[in-house]
Amino acid sequence: MRCFLYLALAADGSLYTGISEDPERRLREHNQGGRGAKALRGKRPVSLLRAFACSDRVTALRLEAKLKRLRAAEKWSLALGNAGER
Repeated sequence: MRCFLYLALAADGSLYTGISEDPERRLREHNQGGRGAKALRGKRPVSLLRAFACSDRVTALRLEAKLKRLRAAEKWSLALGNAGER
């Protein structure tokens, strides 16, 4: 099943990384509370910056783990589409 790795921008200016089969639906969940991530409580609204299609959930989880280990500048570069310009 296709899965997405996504980068979201929180109201406080922080980046959030997650995975979902439907990033738009997941973003609504983050903004409505209830099923949203605890890390985003008090940081709403959240907007989607970028979503990357992955072939399956395992691949998305592995990429998420790699992305979370990057420095902030590298994450922003990826989020803004400047990954090839490093």
